[in-house]
Amino acid sequence: MDALIAKADALGPRQKKRKIFHDSTENSVKKRTAVPKSLQDKDLALNNSSEMQLKPPAQRPCWKMQTCYSLRTRASCRRRETLSGHGGVSQSEIVEGAGQDATRGRREWKLDGGPCRSRYTRNGRHLAIVGSMGHAATFDWLTGTLHAELQLQETCRDITFLHDHSHFAVAQKKYVFIYDRDGVELHCLKAHIEPTRLEFLPYHWLLASIGNAGYLKYQDTSTGQLLVEHRTKFGACSAMTQNLHNAVIHLGHQNGCVTLWTPNLPHPAVQLLAHLGPVASVSVDPSTGGRYMATAGRDSTVKVWDCRNWKGAVREWSARGGPAELEWSQRGALAVASGGTVNVYTSPTIQQPMHGSTQPPLYLTHPIPRRPLNSVRFAPFQDVLTVGHAEGLSSVLVPGVGEPNFDSAEADPFENRKARREKEVKALLDKIQPDMITLDPELIGSLASEPKLSTTTTFDGKPPRGAETPFARLPRLERLRVQGRADESEVVDPDDTAPDGRKLTKEEKERKKMRGKGKSLKRFLRKQRKNVIDPTAVAIRAKLEKQREERKAKAKEQAGGEPRKPSALDRFARG
Repeated sequence: MDALIAKADALGPRQKKRKIFHDSTENSVKKRTAVPKSLQDKDLALNNSSEMQLKPPAQRPCWKMQTCYSLRTRASCRRRETLSGHGGVSQSEIVEGAGQDATRGRREWKLDGGPCRSRYTRNGRHLAIVGSMGHAATFDWLTGTLHAELQLQETCRDITFLHDHSHFAVAQKKYVFIYDRDGVELHCLKAHIEPTRLEFLPYHWLLASIGNAGYLKYQDTSTGQLLVEHRTKFGACSAMTQNLHNAVIHLGHQNGCVTLWTPNLPHPAVQLLAHLGPVASVSVDPSTGGRYMATAGRDSTVKVWDCRNWKGAVREWSARGGPAELEWSQRGALAVASGGTVNVYTSPTIQQPMHGSTQPPLYLTHPIPRRPLNSVRFAPFQDVLTVGHAEGLSSVLVPGVGEPNFDSAEADPFENRKARREKEVKALLDKIQPDMITLDPELIGSLASEPKLSTTTTFDGKPPRGAETPFARLPRLERLRVQGRADESEVVDPDDTAPDGRKLTKEEKERKKMRGKGKSLKRFLRKQRKNVIDPTAVAIRAKLEKQREERKAKAKEQAGGEPRKPSALDRFARG
């Protein structure tokens, strides 16, 4: 039938006229969701218009509203992703204006098994990442060379390099494991139970860990010995950092306290109530020699403390979006990651004392909508900030936060295999003992202070040789006599005195001891001699004194009233 109609050139059936749906609120929506032309994406607009034509008429207004909302969100993100004080410079403009080497720092790593934590080596060349589901990897982030990649298939909480990139430690579900550069398991540290955070002290070769049990443990990685473990008595801890200036460990606890620990003290060197709730993150400023410490709590506050007086917070402000992660850069810039935004503040504004909770001026802000933000790390000697979140890692360029000058003898980003080997040997030879870790490192090597107590009394019977004898070197009886607590009623042993009443010297005592053994009574007195008044000892001494007086009186009667000189044969006389 259709063929006959077409051959006859007849008119086809009348098509129905298509109705056009008009929305009365379309113009009002357009007015309220207008986006500047400089921020509009032309390709996105064309795609949206073509997609909108494919939508049914009833869904077109909603699609227009969603499109305008997405454009407005992107525009607000671009406005927030700025470098303050420089006319609103975005990250894309920073990348375009930076050099070729600096642009490699702006990267996005999409990783499974997040949220992820990261850690750089001391020279800033190698990066280690670990996810909470067990994915761990180490690589040279400048060249993209992968060293090791592990699927541990269990909960991992933290990762850190040891003396260099050839060894790294992972805080796994139950123990701490040490791996080499190729990912081969070397050691299982079963003394570190349920670790949550790890720190490595490079000058002391100590691996410090804190866990859910609340024990701070130091492991010597050069000898494999568990050096010491401190019971903090504050429960589980998830915030730990080290002061690079004096190697003191800073811990943030669940009760809002921050404690400072050293291996040679069984109690915290400093205990500070920092927040009203649990402490989420702690960081120490390396640019000022460890003078300032920043803490963030779950009460959504960030505080900066002066480590020289501890008289109160130098600066305090609130961070939106919940608990924050903190990190100081080599040039004194503080990164605060909270909610879905990373804010960077620079010195000296965050170190100036100010009353109230006024937020310091921003240096840079960057939105990262992938929550939660789990870690923040500055790359040494680079203007790069790495943020760990639920979908991987994001690197942001922050101009001026990295140290431009490096000491090749301390940390060389361009070292080769031979230089690394020689540096490892030298570091072992220059290893510092853990007993030298103190709050004030200037104390080591200084002159000893004068003793508080000293006396001219000598215990060898000789006059003082021009200087007073230190109190610590005096015998116990002399120290008690100086302090006024000696028992002067104690009778002197007759074996220590000569017939003329003077005190025997050490040589004379030795010669007298070689003549023969003393009596059992004298041995009993020698064992029971104490610095107390014993009635039994006093009675025995009185009996001995009485016998001595009787012998003297008898000898006087035999000599005709005059005492004769003692003879060598008197010792054999029975008395």
